[in-house]
Amino acid sequence: MRFMMIVIPKGYESAPPDQVHSAEAMAKMMEYNRALQKAGVLLALDGLFPPSSGARISFADGKATVTDGPFAEAKEVIGGYWIIQVRSREEAIEWAKRAPILCDGIIEVRQIQEMGEFPEDVQKAAEGFETLRDSSAARA
Repeated sequence: MRFMMIVIPKGYESAPPDQVHSAEAMAKMMEYNRALQKAGVLLALDGLFPPSSGARISFADGKATVTDGPFAEAKEVIGGYWIIQVRSREEAIEWAKRAPILCDGIIEVRQIQEMGEFPEDVQKAAEGFETLRDSSAARA
């Protein structure tokens, strides 16, 4: 079972575009990342720049509208993520509880949908999805 552990740092919604973690915080995070890797559960991980450096594209009536960050209505934003492969939701939660999250942050744990879990007609409509995903991951 694959799970995404989504980091939602408190206050990140209003952080300046050049905000970075301290060396001490990064060292603690790297220790945690290495523990995930050593346990053989880590598939991917990345941090994200604050929303002030991003853009949102909203769609209404088939028309795309671009809004540059920061986003006034944002209450919670994603600061980064891990993708792990574990045996259960409970195991994913246990890994999330060990993360060195500062500033009253949150980690949301969500299972990644596997194509085999969808009805047959949906699987047929998505034929080629896994090949696209795997070839994209290989280029990254």
